[in-house]
Amino acid sequence: MGGVELIIIGVAAVAIAAAVGAFTIAFRRAEPDSASLWPKRVERRARLADRSAPTMDVVVETPPEAEETPEEVTAAVEEVESEQVLAPMTESQVIVEASPEEVGVTRRQFFNRSLAAMSVAWFGIMGIEILAFLWPKISGGFGSDVDAGNAADLVPAMTDAAGLITPAFIPDARAYLVPAPIEMSEQFAGKDVEAGGLMALYQRCVHLGCRVPWCDDSQGFECPCHGSKYNSIGEYFAGPAPRNLDRFAVHVSEDGRLIIRTGVIVESPRAIAQSVSYPQGPSCI
Repeated sequence: MGGVELIIIGVAAVAIAAAVGAFTIAFRRAEPDSASLWPKRVERRARLADRSAPTMDVVVETPPEAEETPEEVTAAVEEVESEQVLAPMTESQVIVEASPEEVGVTRRQFFNRSLAAMSVAWFGIMGIEILAFLWPKISGGFGSDVDAGNAADLVPAMTDAAGLITPAFIPDARAYLVPAPIEMSEQFAGKDVEAGGLMALYQRCVHLGCRVPWCDDSQGFECPCHGSKYNSIGEYFAGPAPRNLDRFAVHVSEDGRLIIRTGVIVESPRAIAQSVSYPQGPSCI
């Protein structure tokens, strides 16, 4: 079947459907008005009861073909009057307010309560965080005494067979532990900066506060921010730093533990002569 034939069949189908629709509309318009035929469709007894009712002011006239003889009308009226007339029934609408238990939580109440709960939780968490930040730490952490470990085991662990050292970093104390020189400089006399052959250097550069990393090649501390350099025990060597690295007071407890007193920071001026040779190799910065 070609395309032309399909088009012809489609046009014919549309024409037939249009003809059927037009015939249906014309047929419905040709029907008599249903409002004029309702008296014929009402039962005889109902029409007689309406006609004999004393409260009815409107008289319904029936078409000539539906009229009865006077004798039939009289008999029908008497039959209707003998029957018990029921009072008309009226309907009343009673509105009963539902209880909150039956209604439950509305959407508005749900969103309001959720918003209030989230606000209370947010303010509560913020309050706890602020208190935790401002609350002083009674013990432990930076600012208190920090146990760095057994003093007798620390020095061998940070020195290799060639004599090169690798400082031990103590995070809680923010300090580097380094071997103390055999002869201490006079500027450290009586300041408790050496104990058990160890010294604790503050990790912060005294120039602008950058953390100073250790350089294995040069065997010293070199600040990557502005180029300040210090030897292995924190004595000033070069750069804009105004003094030596700060250090903490230390002591060895009765059970041989090295205790770093991070609440006691010892400052010292630039050393006139270095106690430890630096640099011992190429610089890291």
